[in-house]
Amino acid sequence: MYDELHYKPAQLAKLWGFNSDKVRDWFQDEPGVLIEDHPEKLHKRGYKSMRIPASVAARVYNRHISK
Repeated sequence: MYDELHYKPAQLAKLWGFNSDKVRDWFQDEPGVLIEDHPEKLHKRGYKSMRIPASVAARVYNRHISK
């Protein structure tokens, strides 16, 4: 069983002190991020759910703070 901790973008945004939209942008095309697409249905807008593994979060965080 795979037991690595996964985060929502809002959780990382709060932890790191960034805006949720900014964190979502950082991880949108990042390999290893789980994205579940919920397409638009009758009278309901479409959306995407994103879950970010801890190892991917650490890699991206280090990339952005070392600039």
